Amino acid sequence: MSIQMLGLKEITLSFVACRPRNAAATREAILTAATRRFTAESYDQVGIRDVAGEVGVDPALISRYFGSKEELFRAVIDDCGSGTDITEGDRATFGERMAHEIVYGERKESKLAWLLLMLRSASSPKATEVIQRASNECFFDPFVTWMGGEDAALRVRIAAGLMMGLTVSRDLSGLNMAPDECERLKGRIARILQDLVDG
Repeated sequence: MSIQMLGLKEITLSFVACRPRNAAATREAILTAATRRFTAESYDQVGIRDVAGEVGVDPALISRYFGSKEELFRAVIDDCGSGTDITEGDRATFGERMAHEIVYGERKESKLAWLLLMLRSASSPKATEVIQRASNECFFDPFVTWMGGEDAALRVRIAAGLMMGLTVSRDLSGLNMAPDECERLKGRIARILQDLVDG
C-alpha cells in the first residue's frame, strides 16, 4: 500500500472516530436552538429551517436526527425533564418534601422552559396534542400508578395542580413572606399533599 493510501486511510479513520462526538454536539446544539425557539414563539411559528439556520446546519440534518417538527418538539419537551423524581423517597414524607420544595426550592430553568412551551403553543392543536401525550406518558400516568388506591387519577390531578400553581406563583411573583409565615405555609401545603397521597 502506498504512503498516500496509508495517509488517506488514517485521515478516514480519524474522521470516523471523531464523528460520534461531533454528531452528539450537533444534536445538542439543535436541541438548544429548538428550545430557544419554541419557548419564544408558538409551535406554528417555528420552522425546521429557522432552527437549522440558528445552528448553521442543513435542515435535512435536523430531520435525520429528530425526524419531523413534531418529534423535535417532543424531544424539547423531554429535555425539560419528566418530573417523575417527585415520587422518589418515602411515601410518608411526600407532603413534607414537596412542600419544602414549593416554598424554599430554587427556581429551575427547566420548569420555566416547560411553562413557556405550554403557554406559547397552547393555541396549536398539534402542539397541545404532543404536550398532553408527553405529560400523560412521563408524568401523570406514572404518578397515578405510584399514588394507587381509590380515585388515584383525581388525587393526582389535584396534587399536580396545587404543586404547579404554587411553584409558578412563587417563581413569577415571589413569596414576599416572613420566615414564620413561610413555615406555616409549608405546613399547610404538606398536610394537604400528604392527605392526597394517603387517600
